[in-house]
Amino acid sequence: MISGEFGPNGELLFEIALIATNGDIFSVEVLLDTGFTTGWLAINSQDLEILDWSLVQPGKLMQTARGEESFDIYAGKILIDGQEFDLPVVAGTELPDNLLGLQWLTTKRLVVDFSAGVLTLG
Repeated sequence: MISGEFGPNGELLFEIALIATNGDIFSVEVLLDTGFTTGWLAINSQDLEILDWSLVQPGKLMQTARGEESFDIYAGKILIDGQEFDLPVVAGTELPDNLLGLQWLTTKRLVVDFSAGVLTLG
């Protein structure tokens, strides 16, 4: 189980680690985005250079709040609460935040209690 923090506008923020192909580990903050219903993780394309992940599917069209947009899909590896996960990662140039997708809630339990200041994913 990982603990998160509430952002200034009530955002659900967690820290995870991205694992580069060479084994280097990079901690990043991610925003749990319940509107990102079809994926596990989305990151900005500029972060991919250092990770050296393999491109799986270029130019996949996906529906966003701004309409249909093109994204690249990479074979990524991440670390959450001591567990490694191999998963498809959506990458785009217009992503201001790293996003955890709603798919995580199919395998992990989310506890959100604003009044008690409790945010966990586990």
